Amino acid sequence: MDLDRDDLDGDLDVAVVGGGIAGLAAAHAARASGGRVRVFEAADHVGGRMSTLRVDGFLADTGAEQLPERGYDATWSLLAELGVDRADVPLIGRRVGMWRGGRVRPGVADALGLLTGAGLGLRARLDARRALGSGHDLDRPEDSGTATVVEHLARYHRDVLEYLLQPVVSGFFGWRPERSAAGPALALLGSVGTASTWRVYPDGMDSLARALADRLDVETSARVNEVVADRDGARLVVGGREVPARRVVLAVPAPVALDLHANPPEREAEFLRACTFTPVVKVHLLLDRPLPSAAYLVTVPRAESDVVSAIAFDHLKHPGRAPEGKGLLTVIANPVLAPRLARLPDADVADMLTRATEKFAPGLGEAVTGALVHRFRHGLPEATPRALGLRAGFDAALGSSTVDYAGDWVLLSPCSEAAVRTGLRAGARAVARRGELV
Repeated sequence: MDLDRDDLDGDLDVAVVGGGIAGLAAAHAARASGGRVRVFEAADHVGGRMSTLRVDGFLADTGAEQLPERGYDATWSLLAELGVDRADVPLIGRRVGMWRGGRVRPGVADALGLLTGAGLGLRARLDARRALGSGHDLDRPEDSGTATVVEHLARYHRDVLEYLLQPVVSGFFGWRPERSAAGPALALLGSVGTASTWRVYPDGMDSLARALADRLDVETSARVNEVVADRDGARLVVGGREVPARRVVLAVPAPVALDLHANPPEREAEFLRACTFTPVVKVHLLLDRPLPSAAYLVTVPRAESDVVSAIAFDHLKHPGRAPEGKGLLTVIANPVLAPRLARLPDADVADMLTRATEKFAPGLGEAVTGALVHRFRHGLPEATPRALGLRAGFDAALGSSTVDYAGDWVLLSPCSEAAVRTGLRAGARAVARRGELV
């Protein structure tokens, strides 16, 4: 909710910078103190990288596309606290596919796919089982080593990289496989279970963010320009005013946190500098008909396209994503191309991605009636070997200073569960010394 403007300048016990799911989870946990907790969000809406656009009856998810039933324990616990049952978040009930040889090969993210191939030959399937492994920990990604995806797969059949892991990490995580470590990706893929158990919020992927915000003190259109820590707390510069707070949680991407925090300890600053992000560019195509597909989500290997990374048939993900009789497609740009697309006009981006997608969605050109282009400058956190090597030290020091952090990047895991986990933990740390806050 927005604030009463007459109540802006009092001391806060906890100030949270960022109204994405990490910041809202942090504020929710911090409310346990009974103290004054406020969220400052620069945009005019909450959700961050889990926002949903609503245009003419279409619901376009700008960030996260689905909610796994497995591996998202913190998210499901939070939903239960808010009175949301699993039955309120329906199963998608459709498969994920890989484009190869001129058609979609369903089964990329389910057990049957390892039996039927999902586009892989027998030797590659056997190697895929070995390469994916087990025992990777989402909370301790550094324990799996710093080998990049390419390095990790070097001894396996080349198709395991080119027609499985590269399309998955590029399409789902926005990664270039030669830059990011395999461990965090394997931990996430191993935890989320098969696509047959994945679910979707019927009213948009921002549903949890909106539900939290309704229960919290949130100030939107409130850009924080600087955070200065001192011995007794911190000062936030918000627009033209200063807001004092005893503790601050920076729930923004690492590069933004580095820009905002005027005086971070060197150990924190070193990790923040190492924690890089990839831009994400999507175009949501409004259709006059629901195009068919053998899978609701299609990953596209770089061997098949240097423009398109993944395609979501949103009207297959949930019928409420498009008006009756119409369709909605979301096209995710190849991460190598995304930095250039981020600088182009919307019309050029929409045209390029639409043309490149027609071979994967026959009839697309004739069905498009409109396009919504969405860009995240800091789209998804990479897991570079350098950042991975610094993460344990950064994590061990969390909560030791006035300014704390939350976000998927804290775990170097590009998923909303990492954002929720780190948000809840940061909020709990902020009120661990209850006597200081009330």
